[in-house]
Amino acid sequence: MRDILLIGLYALAAGAVVGLLGAGLLRLLRGRSITVHVCVLLAVTVSAVVAGVATVAQAMFLSSHDLQVVLVTVAASATVSLTLGFVFGRRLASAAVWAAQARERERRMEAGRRELVAWVSHDLRTPLAGLRAMTEALQDGVVADPETVAEYHRRIGAETGRMSALVDDLFELSRIHAGALRLAPARLPLVDVVSDAVAAVTPLAVHRGITVQAAGDGWPVVTAGAPELNRIVENLLVNAVRYTPPHGSIRVHAGHDGTQVWFAVSDTCGGIPDDDLPRVFDVAFRGSRARTPGSAGGGLGLAIVRGLTEAHGGQVLARNIAGGCWFEVRLPVAPP
Repeated sequence: MRDILLIGLYALAAGAVVGLLGAGLLRLLRGRSITVHVCVLLAVTVSAVVAGVATVAQAMFLSSHDLQVVLVTVAASATVSLTLGFVFGRRLASAAVWAAQARERERRMEAGRRELVAWVSHDLRTPLAGLRAMTEALQDGVVADPETVAEYHRRIGAETGRMSALVDDLFELSRIHAGALRLAPARLPLVDVVSDAVAAVTPLAVHRGITVQAAGDGWPVVTAGAPELNRIVENLLVNAVRYTPPHGSIRVHAGHDGTQVWFAVSDTCGGIPDDDLPRVFDVAFRGSRARTPGSAGGGLGLAIVRGLTEAHGGQVLARNIAGGCWFEVRLPVAPP
């Protein structure tokens, strides 16, 4: 009984020394990743076992051959344990990071939904109140002179068009999020798509003294859904016109680099604050100018651009350049 007690004390002492060293190492590495902590913890545990076995073997005065057999056996077991621990530790770390990212993404989506409801309610309630007032004024004969009546009709038409555009954006976004978007890919000359989009935004740009230009050559052919690609390019141009100061300039670029086709819209908006850059494609995000007069739109245009681009298997990014912004869409090159 006394020998068993001594063996236990020897093993406990050796394991305690290794455990204290491991605890100090974990404290020094407390800022590292989960994978590092799992691997260190497993290494400390295996090392404690090895130290205990080696100490007991030495205390039992085993022959050199028997001691080598014990140590080789323990080393083989430790190798297997450390390998399995590293593999599953990485999986555990990936799962933990993925779960944290999923929670953060869900939190941001829920906040975006709340903002969307609040902003859409505001953007619909305000013009509806004006439409009701103008309609009642026309019905009650409060305004009768032809010039004022024509102005009321013009404003009613403008507000109705604005609300229709907002409802269309909501419908498009709901299709994207519900997975109900069905693409009909076709080979489209990008220069034709950009030309149509530039022609559509030119009246708004000219009204504000903004020039819109497209690169002269190097236009690739894109495999994409025609209405979806038109919507992507037009939304990017409308967003650039909306935030570019009067007498600014907008330019469309394009090219291809092997596995991807890309096109980009650059403007002279002055840049986006660094804190806002990661959120520019979030639903209902309109930045610090969201409530300023003339900031039309429901903050859905860039969210639709991201949704449609990802539906094509591509990606969209935004960054600041000298004096403005650069919005770039990359789409995979379809096989022949």
